Amino acid sequence: MTIYNFSAGPAVLPREVLQQAREELLDWHGSGMSVMEMSHRGKEFTSIAAAAEADLRELLAIPSGYKVLFLQGGAHLQFAMIPLNLLRGKPSADYVNTGEWSKKAIGEARKFGAVNVVASNTDRNCTYVPAFDTWQRDKNAAYLHYTPNETIGGVEFNWVPETGAVPLVADMSSNILSRPIDVSKYGLIYAGAQKNIGPAGLTVVIVRDDLLGQVLPGTPTMLDYKVHADNGSMYNTPPTYGIYIAGLVFQWLKRNGGVAQMEQANIAKARLLYDAIDASNGFYNCPVAKPDRSRMNVPFMLKDAALDGDFLKQADARGLLQLKGHRSVGGMRASIYNAMPLAGVQALVGFMNEFARQRG
Repeated sequence: MTIYNFSAGPAVLPREVLQQAREELLDWHGSGMSVMEMSHRGKEFTSIAAAAEADLRELLAIPSGYKVLFLQGGAHLQFAMIPLNLLRGKPSADYVNTGEWSKKAIGEARKFGAVNVVASNTDRNCTYVPAFDTWQRDKNAAYLHYTPNETIGGVEFNWVPETGAVPLVADMSSNILSRPIDVSKYGLIYAGAQKNIGPAGLTVVIVRDDLLGQVLPGTPTMLDYKVHADNGSMYNTPPTYGIYIAGLVFQWLKRNGGVAQMEQANIAKARLLYDAIDASNGFYNCPVAKPDRSRMNVPFMLKDAALDGDFLKQADARGLLQLKGHRSVGGMRASIYNAMPLAGVQALVGFMNEFARQRG
C-alpha cells in the first residue's frame, strides 16, 4: 500500500531526496563522513551550504542586494527577530491579521513596539483575505508584515500588497517555492523549512541589505541578522543536516522544471481537491472564500461532525494519513505541498467520493 502523508508540517519530502540522503548517509561523496558528522567550517560542508544558497537564489531569482540566511528557531523566533531588526528607531509597524500565525506574529511584535493592525478577517472566522483598499495603513510604519498563506485556516493571498517605501515582510513558511515570486517587492521573507524545503530545525531568511545593522539596543547577538549575514550563516554551528536536505530539495526542484512548473502542478492538485469538495452536494464544505483558498493547505468539514472519526479511520486504513484538522479549527485538512504527488490527491479524492456515497 502506498502511503500519502498530508501532514501540515513536518511534511512530506520528495522520495528522490530521501533516497539520495539514504545513499549518502554514511559516506558523502567519498569523504568517509556523514554530513551529520562534518565540521560546518570544513570544505565539504561549506561546499554543500554554498550550493544550497546558489540553487535557492536561482530558483527564486533573488537579486544581488539580498542576503540569504540559514538560521534556526523556526518562524516563532522570527516573530521576535523581525521587530528587533526592522523597527530601526520607529515606534510602530503594520501587521495584517489573517489567522493563527498572523496573531502569533502580532503578539510577539507588541513586546518590542506598537503594532497597527491594518486589517483583520476575524469577523468571518479568518476565512478570507481583507481587500487591500480597506487596509488602514500607517505611512510612517517601520514595515508591513503579512502571512501570504495561513497553514491552519487555509487562506492564501493570490496578490502581493504594494507598500511603496515601507518594507514588506512575509512569513512564507507554508508556500515558499510553490509559485514564482518577485523578491524585489519584499524587504524580508522568512520560512520555516518543514513544509516545502526540508526537515524541521532550519529557517530560511531572505533580507534586503539596507535593512541590516540597525537593531534595537540590547538585542542579543544571536538575534542580529547582520551578525549572521557577516558570518555567512556560520556565526555558530548552523543546522547542517537541514541545510543539506534543503539543498537536495532545491536540486530536485531544478530537475523538475523549477518553481514555475511546480506552480502548475500545485494548481492542478488544488483544483482537483476543491472541485471534489464543491461537487459533493454539501457532504463536504470548505469554509474559505473561493478567491482566497490556499493551494497548500485545504481545510474541509463533513456535513456531520459525528462522521469525522470514521472518515479518519477509513482514510488511515487506505494510507491517507494526517488528515485531521488543526485542533483550533476542527474538521479535516489536507496539506498538498510541492512534494505531494498528483497521485496522492487523486487517491484522496477517490476515497472522499466513495465515503460520501456510502454515508451521504
